Amino acid sequence: MNLSYYWYDTAHWLLTPARAASDITKLFFDNPVNPLNNTPYGRTVSAACELFERTTRRYAKPDFGLGVTSLGNQPVPVVEEVVWERPFCRVISFRRDHAIAENQPKLLIVAPMSGHYATLLRGTVETFLPTHRVMITDWADASMVPLADGRFDLDDYIDYLKAMFRQLGPDLHVMAVCQPAVPVMAAVARLEAENDPAIPRSMILMGGPIDTRRSPTAVNRLAEERGIEWFEQHCIAKVPPSHPGFWRDVYPGFLQLSGFMAMNIDRHLTAHWEMFNHLVEGDGDSAEKHRDFYDEYLAVMDLTAEFYLQTVDKVFVRHELPKGEMMHRDEPVDLTAIRRCAIMAIEGERDDISGVGQTLAALDLTPNLPADKKLYHLQAGVGHYGVFNGSRFRAQIAPRIVEFIENQG
Repeated sequence: MNLSYYWYDTAHWLLTPARAASDITKLFFDNPVNPLNNTPYGRTVSAACELFERTTRRYAKPDFGLGVTSLGNQPVPVVEEVVWERPFCRVISFRRDHAIAENQPKLLIVAPMSGHYATLLRGTVETFLPTHRVMITDWADASMVPLADGRFDLDDYIDYLKAMFRQLGPDLHVMAVCQPAVPVMAAVARLEAENDPAIPRSMILMGGPIDTRRSPTAVNRLAEERGIEWFEQHCIAKVPPSHPGFWRDVYPGFLQLSGFMAMNIDRHLTAHWEMFNHLVEGDGDSAEKHRDFYDEYLAVMDLTAEFYLQTVDKVFVRHELPKGEMMHRDEPVDLTAIRRCAIMAIEGERDDISGVGQTLAALDLTPNLPADKKLYHLQAGVGHYGVFNGSRFRAQIAPRIVEFIENQG
């Protein structure tokens, strides 16, 4: 049995006294009445304590914090409400009580279930709030779901999507960010084959691994080289008894985070060193930007083992969807059945997670979808994260998405 999760929990428990001592020391040197408070020595000790605390803590699930948006050049309150829920996911709607909002298109953002929480797409949601009735999938941390609630695999994921489309439609537009591109496309294909009235108007696929044989990245090559047995042996662990999901087999979020950070370890080390210097120099604004980014980036969730292993096997090792071999509940996922749901494929020129061409494959694999229902956008100068967030996303990608949705409305 892989005991990495138990060692991880134990390490956090053993660090408790050191973290308490560090917190007390920081409070002492941050106290305004302490003569060392605003000296180089005091700021250095305080900065070291903060970095120790931040690198040894467990980061909680962040909030969206989107309380206000703009409609008709007026500020309008935003209220989060759950409009669909099952054990492993809920859908959050960002309701705005305004006459303009009632006639706007419905947009369901399917967040990636790949280690980070849906709040990673906070900027994506914020961008579309003035123009759409926005909803987002809020996937559950598998370690927080009791074993009695059953398993959750790729077939269940697709079932969840179909149920969402049926309840949140009609006239629904779906945006899949990275990982969910494959299950979203599979769900739409099955609905098309069943002639289901809940077929979405359009799906926007952003940096998704539709066909990872195209421009394979380091992530893609690792999956093919290692094989599914290696991932099962090295990446799956039992949830410790301190969590509601005790004894569930999961791919721990901290393992996935370690892999992501290892890809750019020099960048992360430099960022933390720069934060230390900002704190010593008293540059609070720069330090706060660092905190905001890493509070989100370091907050991770666990995935069920069956979902993770099936995804690695079917998407990255066997390439079942582009080969026409993917099945869902013993029914074929036939992409040629897609005839009505428009598709927009978006890629980043510098994407090192989903290489250029992998998402574009969605347009090539749907020969029966009319050409006027297909659109491709390659964004220059952005990597994976820039496909769905940041200044270029807001200025160049989002307007194309808004126009595409309007044309399919």
